[in-house]
Amino acid sequence: MREKFSTKFWLLIVAILTAMVLAACSGGDDEGGGDETTEGNGEGITAWAWDPNFNIAALELALEHYDNEDFEMEIIENAQDDIVQRLNTGLSSGTMNGMPNIVLIEDQRAQSFLQSYPDAFYPIGDYFNTEDFAEYKIAPTSFDGEQYGLPFDTGVTGFFYRTDYLEEAGYTHDDLVDITWNEYVEIAKDVKEKTGQAMLSLDPNDLGILRVMMQTTGTWYTTEDGTIQLEGNEPLQMALENYKELMDNDVVKLNSDWSQYLEAFNSGDVASVPAGNWIAPSVEAEESQAGLWRVAPTPRLDMEGAVNASNQGGSSFYVLNIDGKEEAAEFLGETFGSNVEFYQDLVQEVGALGTYIPASEGDAYQFENEFFNNQQVVYDFSQWMEEIPQVDYGMNTYGIEDILSAEIQQYLDGKSLEDVLSDAQTQAENQFK
Repeated sequence: MREKFSTKFWLLIVAILTAMVLAACSGGDDEGGGDETTEGNGEGITAWAWDPNFNIAALELALEHYDNEDFEMEIIENAQDDIVQRLNTGLSSGTMNGMPNIVLIEDQRAQSFLQSYPDAFYPIGDYFNTEDFAEYKIAPTSFDGEQYGLPFDTGVTGFFYRTDYLEEAGYTHDDLVDITWNEYVEIAKDVKEKTGQAMLSLDPNDLGILRVMMQTTGTWYTTEDGTIQLEGNEPLQMALENYKELMDNDVVKLNSDWSQYLEAFNSGDVASVPAGNWIAPSVEAEESQAGLWRVAPTPRLDMEGAVNASNQGGSSFYVLNIDGKEEAAEFLGETFGSNVEFYQDLVQEVGALGTYIPASEGDAYQFENEFFNNQQVVYDFSQWMEEIPQVDYGMNTYGIEDILSAEIQQYLDGKSLEDVLSDAQTQAENQFK
C-alpha cells in the first residue's frame, strides 16, 4: 500500500513540475505585450539591424559614446527583409519570445507594425525631445499620440550631377538650383542631344522616383486617415507624366538590380543621380571621377506649395515591450537622441547623416568635400532635410506599388493615365479593405 501511494505521489509531483515549466515557457499575453525576457539575451540588451557598414556601425559607435560601464548590448545583423519577416511572424504569434530589445525599422514600413501590434512596442517619447528632430520623421515613427521610434538616418534627397556633362550641355550650377521636375526632363533631353549621355538610371520595378516626386508636395498614396488616394491624386498624376516623359525620350538607362544601378554612374553612362544622400559613398567609390560631381537641391513638382526637398528611404530605432525596455530606451535617448559629439563622429567615421537638428552646427557638417568640388555636401543635406514635407506613409506603401508597377507598364504602352489610376484604385481598395 505504501509503495502504491509513493508512486502516485511522485507522479503527481512530476505532473505539477511539468505544468509549471510549460507555463513559464509560454509567457506573454494574447496582445503581444508584457515583459518577457528576450530569448538568447543573457544579461545584456539585443539589437537587430541591417548593413554592417552603416546601421550596425552606427550602433557600435553609439556604444562607444554611451557613458554606462554596466550596459551591454549584442548587435545581431539581419537583412532588412528578414527583420520584417521575423517581426511579423513573432508578433503575430502573440508571444514576444525571441524578440530583440531594439530593432531598426524602415520609416515607410513602420506604421504597418505600430498599427498592427501597438502593445508590442514601448513608448520612448520621454527619453528624448522630438522637437530636436526633423519634423517629417515624427509622423511615421509615432502612433495614437505616442512616440515609439527614435528617428535615425535621413533619406533626404539631392540632385547629384556630373559637372562636365552638364557644362557641355550649357548648364551652370545656378541653372540647376530649385528647378521643377518638368525642367529636369527638358534638361535631360538637352543633355542627351548635346552629349549623347542618358540623364539617369531607373529600375522599372522600383518606383522610388515617384515617391521622391510626390513628397515634394507633402502627398502620398494614402491620406492621413489611411484612405487610398490614387484616382484623382494630382501629384501622383504629375509624377507619372514626368516619369513617362523620361522613359519616352530615351534619356533613361534602365537597370534591373543594384549593381547595374551603381555601374550606370560609376562607369560614366549617366549625367545625374537624383537619390537619397546615402548614395554619396557609392558615387565617391569611383575615385577617377573626383571633382566631377556636385549636388543641387531635389527638383520639385510644378505645383503650388511644392518645395525643393524630399525623402527616399530612412529608418528609425524602436524598443520592444519586454524586459530591459527602460535600459534600451535610455541608451537610445542618451546617444542617438541627444549626443552632438556622437553625431559628429557618425558623419566622419560612418558617413551616416542623422536627423538630429542640433548636430548640424558641428564642425563635421561644415566639411568641404573635394570629390564634390569642395561643396559642403553634408551641411547642404542637413539644411534641405529641415524642409522635407511631412507625410504619413500609412501601412501599405509597398503593396500599393506592386499594383502600380503593373499598371504603369500599361501606361507606358499606351493605356490612358486616367484608366491606369482608376484601375489601380479599384485593385488597391479590394486588396487593402
